[in-house]
Amino acid sequence: MSAPSDREITRAVTRAVAGKTIDAREAAGLLSARGDELRRLMAAAARVRDAGLEAAGRPGVVTYSKKVFIPLTRLCRDRCHYCTFATTPNRLPAPFLSPDEVLDIARKGAAMGCKEALFTLGDRPEDRWDDAKEWLEAAGYDSTLEYVRAMAIRVLEETGLLPHLNPGVMSWKEMSRLKPTAPSMGMMLETTSRRLYEEKGEAHYASPDKDPTVRLRVLEDAGRLNIPFTTGLLIGIGETIEDRVESIFELRRIARTYGSIQEVIIQNFVSKDDTAMRLTPDLEVEEYLAAIATTRVLMGPAMRVQAPPNLVGLDDCRALLDAGVDDFGGISPLTPDHVNPEKPWPQITALAELAAERGFTLTERLTAHPQFLSEPWLDPRLRPHVDALVADDGLARADAIPEGLPWQEPDGGWSTTGWLSKGRTDLHTEIDTVGRTTDRRSDFEDVYGDWSVLRDSQPGRDAALVGVGDGGFAAAMRAAERDPSGLSDADALTLMTAEGAQLDAVTALADDLRRQAVGDEVTYIVNRNINFTNVCYTGCRFCAFAQRRTDADAYTLSLDEIGDRATEAVAFGATEVCMQGGIDPELPGTAYFDIAAAVKQREPGLHVHAFSPMEVMNGVTRTGMSVRDFLVQAKESGVDSLPGTAAEILDDDVRWVLTKGKLPTSEWLDVIRTAHDVGLPTTSTMMYGHVDHPGHWVGHLRTIGDLQRETGGFTEFVPLPFVHQSSPIYLAGVARPGPSVRDNRAVHALARIMLHGLIDNIQCSWVKLGPDTCTQILQGGVNDLGGTLMEETISRMAGSTNGSRKSIEELETMAALAGRPAVQRTTTYGRLSPVKAAG
Repeated sequence: MSAPSDREITRAVTRAVAGKTIDAREAAGLLSARGDELRRLMAAAARVRDAGLEAAGRPGVVTYSKKVFIPLTRLCRDRCHYCTFATTPNRLPAPFLSPDEVLDIARKGAAMGCKEALFTLGDRPEDRWDDAKEWLEAAGYDSTLEYVRAMAIRVLEETGLLPHLNPGVMSWKEMSRLKPTAPSMGMMLETTSRRLYEEKGEAHYASPDKDPTVRLRVLEDAGRLNIPFTTGLLIGIGETIEDRVESIFELRRIARTYGSIQEVIIQNFVSKDDTAMRLTPDLEVEEYLAAIATTRVLMGPAMRVQAPPNLVGLDDCRALLDAGVDDFGGISPLTPDHVNPEKPWPQITALAELAAERGFTLTERLTAHPQFLSEPWLDPRLRPHVDALVADDGLARADAIPEGLPWQEPDGGWSTTGWLSKGRTDLHTEIDTVGRTTDRRSDFEDVYGDWSVLRDSQPGRDAALVGVGDGGFAAAMRAAERDPSGLSDADALTLMTAEGAQLDAVTALADDLRRQAVGDEVTYIVNRNINFTNVCYTGCRFCAFAQRRTDADAYTLSLDEIGDRATEAVAFGATEVCMQGGIDPELPGTAYFDIAAAVKQREPGLHVHAFSPMEVMNGVTRTGMSVRDFLVQAKESGVDSLPGTAAEILDDDVRWVLTKGKLPTSEWLDVIRTAHDVGLPTTSTMMYGHVDHPGHWVGHLRTIGDLQRETGGFTEFVPLPFVHQSSPIYLAGVARPGPSVRDNRAVHALARIMLHGLIDNIQCSWVKLGPDTCTQILQGGVNDLGGTLMEETISRMAGSTNGSRKSIEELETMAALAGRPAVQRTTTYGRLSPVKAAG
């Protein structure tokens, strides 16, 4: 990108002043503004900031957080060329601060009225330094992040300070583990420049955690997990104007998509002695102010924009306010800025006086901004700690002195006495008569992120695949006949997109393979679904079942009620209960064990088919157990098998459109693989017909087949057509209205073909497809009709019109219409005599 001309700069500033949409070229013009044009830009940015404060209900209030700085370790595996924080083991008395040292800093800060404990540390030092690895092993911690988690909990329990965690790059799973210990986390994006990361001699060379792609993934994962997240840019480390534009636009995209970025820091580069960049000049003030003002204009009025007050002179803090800043970040009366130790914090009173000169009131806030101090952002275990310090306006009570409080599961766990049924517990029956109260949950516009961003990302996603025609159909059929499960992706895609007579040929082949694998019997199971709660804040955009706790259709079942429903199922003739529920932040991780045990205590002979991989990961996160240990205890508690739901499409590009916060593909596969390894069989599923295309279906089937080759633990594959009527992603205009009949026939047929010799049982979902379509699909590779269900609230809440239960006679009629005999089965496909009590 060439440097903007003076004319382009003037035009861009004029558009910003007028409140017009700014494109990338115009953003470069704003970043290049100097002199009078910069002053015009700053005035426009200040107006945007003021509008945001007015909308937030606190006009004229700028904020800061009174904190202590806890440098847990100064060892780091990265080699950033501007950093003096990271050092070597021989320069430190110990690789990590000890628990006593951490608590000493925190206690002193609490006594001085600080509210925040900022944990700052190097990235994964144990990967580079043996001293760090040995220290952690001797202290009993598997990793630096596990030590961070332990120290955050101790700070909460022993001092009452609220942790803000800055441990660098983290995985989805690691952030899940840390979320319950801190109201907020952070990591600077710094820049999206790959040149600074890849080229020798540049600022981020040889620093694995400064890969822009990785850092953007961290920001997105934080959004998916509903973690209030602080991020920002480091200006002046060698990035270009184009890099700055791209960086701001990426932050805006993530903020709009997930709503999780609570503040954007614009930090100016300051050169330091004893670094590789010691000769690089400090960022010029006007260039810095242009970056701040441009960020404010592009991020909009709702975003908090922060600039560190200690990295400029106190007089220049006036200019920061003029440029649109509304937050000064953390300021400590006790500890230095360990990242910039040569730059002392300004006195809070002096900063307040300066703000007052500009017409602002400087007010203390907590580590998380007000809008992030409730579900789903705040874990219930942190509620008492926050309530002890928060003021009525969501900022900090200035006179509050933190005191340690227990950090524990809400209500002490789930028990028959401490957890009562509540809400619309008769929804499983009324869904077929009264129906749902409203067509969407009360936080529809907020919980899923910005719908407009998703809509803009969709053109072409579900378009027909270019180049797929009938030219290679005969060759693809021959390949499928020779080696069905060895079919190439290209041939599988040709068959998956077949229509008319060609599709008839594909389904006929699938039915021949079905006959070879399992014969003509159509199996079904007498079972009952028990959805123990629909309270969920995960933010799955396709799910119409999930409700906010205060919604009219929300409910939670007690253990007694769950037991009663299991007993009813046995009386009905059921051999299985399938149990799944929402991801309720107040649900203790051990509740899954309690639920399984409650059913087994009531009905020891009932097969417990329970808990999706998402629920397993929720339990793992909340209990601190490993996936293996959690599954072993679940098995000991009474779980006999797992539903392979929460798979949707095993392609993260699709998953992150479908769901804001569900586990990534890799974690789903890990849970399923581990379940098979500990002796828990699972089903496998695919939800299709939304924002996906046939190429995704082929890839998903390939992934399922590969895992089955490895473990052999799947009992069946269940294609799940997307039910659109009340699905949020459809109501928002992002998804299409479910698959066509052609799609349904092709998906079930290709499942049979691609999984031939791997998974014998292919099921159709009568609750989603309806009896007529199921009968048709039984003639194209399917051998199982699923269960009687008794209650099927999830699909019915989404708008399925096929009821929530089927009798044995109705299932047998579907099979008969397809010209085949029906046989009752067990969960693992043993055969049973029909139980007529279920009729």
